[in-house]
Amino acid sequence: MTQELSNNWFLDKESDTKWILHRVRRHLAAFRTRYQAVELLDTYDCGLTLVLDGRVQSSQLDEHIYHEALVHPAMLAHPEPRRVLILGGGEGATLREVLKHPSVRQAVMVDLDRELVEFCKEHLKSWHQGAFEEPRAKLLYQDAFKYLRRPGPKFDVIISDISDPTEGGPAVMAYTREFFQEVRERLSPQGLFVTQATEALMSPHEVLSVIYRTVKSVFEVAECYVEYIPSFVCLWGWVVGSRMHRPSALSAQELSRRIAQRGLKLRFYSPQMQQRLFSLPPYLQGRLRRQRQVATAQEPARVYGGQR
Repeated sequence: MTQELSNNWFLDKESDTKWILHRVRRHLAAFRTRYQAVELLDTYDCGLTLVLDGRVQSSQLDEHIYHEALVHPAMLAHPEPRRVLILGGGEGATLREVLKHPSVRQAVMVDLDRELVEFCKEHLKSWHQGAFEEPRAKLLYQDAFKYLRRPGPKFDVIISDISDPTEGGPAVMAYTREFFQEVRERLSPQGLFVTQATEALMSPHEVLSVIYRTVKSVFEVAECYVEYIPSFVCLWGWVVGSRMHRPSALSAQELSRRIAQRGLKLRFYSPQMQQRLFSLPPYLQGRLRRQRQVATAQEPARVYGGQR
């Protein structure tokens, strides 16, 4: 790779065999926190782009797709979410979407990396849109697993926006049965849990189905849904778990009513998109059905090849 290319292009190593190039207009910041390497780029196609440990984390172009898909299926499946817990979510966009629901009285965000969050507060204002300053928001700088293990209040919705379980990384335990069991203990009886669940790969290294099977081993109801994220250049997955509520069971009419009742202004999510999100391709349905591995502390699920 020439010097000219390295200065003007960001190389996102999707895996050992798949690399994605993003042309960069400006390199705005690069530093290391206690936990991860952080970069902020101004790219031609995706606009401002947050990069963590060399991987595209979030972009100005399409962060609303990822965050609306993460938050609203679970939030709208609950008839009146009042207390919400966000695990991770450093950019503040997950918090932004949660606070759109007027029934929410308190949204607690627990993130390990204070330096990253403070950076996002200053430089990613179009992401959080002032959500950190909302009186209903409470921000804690703690390890999510330790927070869950301590006695505390019950939540109507718990959202896990934690980085991938990359081999050797700090997030591996956040995708284990032990972690999901702690989540269940902190949910109200009608509560819902949702986690980002990595890329919907077609390779043997896919772990989305493992995360789904692990959630299913803890909750009576487990559902997987997917959407294409342009800046990731792939189909992305999420998994929701609950004792009783099934987001895909909401009719388009009821979903429209709840969106209107709550006065939600959304750019991506809609009753029509809900149907698409939960309409999984047959190959993925088969993987979910056949998967038997449950991720545990002793044998966690791990993403290989440097994924997000």
